[in-house]
Amino acid sequence: MITRGQLDGFCRPACCRFLGLIFAFACAAITLASQDAPPLQRLSAHVNGHTFAIWARVPPAPRCAILLLHGRTWSSLPDFDLQAPGPNRSVLRSLAAKGFAAYALDQRGYGETPRDKTGWITPRQAAADASGILDWVAARHPALPRPALFGWSLGAATAHLAAATSPAKLSALILCGYAPDPGATIANIQEPAKPPRAPNVREAAASDFISPDATDPAVVKAFVETAMRTDPVHADWKNEEQFLCDSSKITVPTLLLFGERDPNVEGQDAIRFFDRLGTKEKQIISFPGADHCVLLENTHGAWIVAIANFLNRLGVVGRMRANL
Repeated sequence: MITRGQLDGFCRPACCRFLGLIFAFACAAITLASQDAPPLQRLSAHVNGHTFAIWARVPPAPRCAILLLHGRTWSSLPDFDLQAPGPNRSVLRSLAAKGFAAYALDQRGYGETPRDKTGWITPRQAAADASGILDWVAARHPALPRPALFGWSLGAATAHLAAATSPAKLSALILCGYAPDPGATIANIQEPAKPPRAPNVREAAASDFISPDATDPAVVKAFVETAMRTDPVHADWKNEEQFLCDSSKITVPTLLLFGERDPNVEGQDAIRFFDRLGTKEKQIISFPGADHCVLLENTHGAWIVAIANFLNRLGVVGRMRANL
């Protein structure tokens, strides 16, 4: 049974001892001069009766599009467009440098997307929203293949559910910091009548940066400042048992990424989850020395290369274009 505390990381906490199926990448930062970066765009989309804020960096001639889903506590700007001293840590900027039209969704109640009238967000609603935004992204790039879908932490749980229920909406699935035991269950917790709307705190913003040697303290400081500015109030989830879905229903090419020190990913669970995926086109990568924030740590460059190589090496982009 997965408890509320375990759902905060959405995997059973344990020190990762990954025993196989590991692809190691050299940790090299991607630095992109600001004058070469596509500008950050703040876009809006009306999907499922709700208006969403979407952040994007789009190169002049993108090869493929990708939609990013943030985690439980923080929205897209701290997670995916972090502005910090030193080497680049913006996921949107780095993906755009690789030729991807990169979009990041603020889900209901996060960042600049308001809550709906219930004040809650549920897994099925979040997955339906992601599917609708995938259509919106695809409509912006009619000459490109269907977008890839990426999720980090609880966003990966949402992406997993969206891919299982609406596989035709996406070309590939990328999951980071998430590899649940396929045999686990989720406790059905009785929520209060009204959303708690608890304030977020600085300690929580820094909590996923676990190992001092995984990234520069200046990056952590920038993340904390950005997170507290964009998400001063905690978003409220309910009906989290809806996240349960059969991984064998995943039929699109899938990449599984995590840091070897991520306490939210247990190695044997990751192997079982990976083996159960219904697609034959799949890859699993563990990043040495990295924690849950592998995408923002010193592994940022290698992490970006892993995503780009996965889509290119498996021929996903070329094959999807052939199917247009």
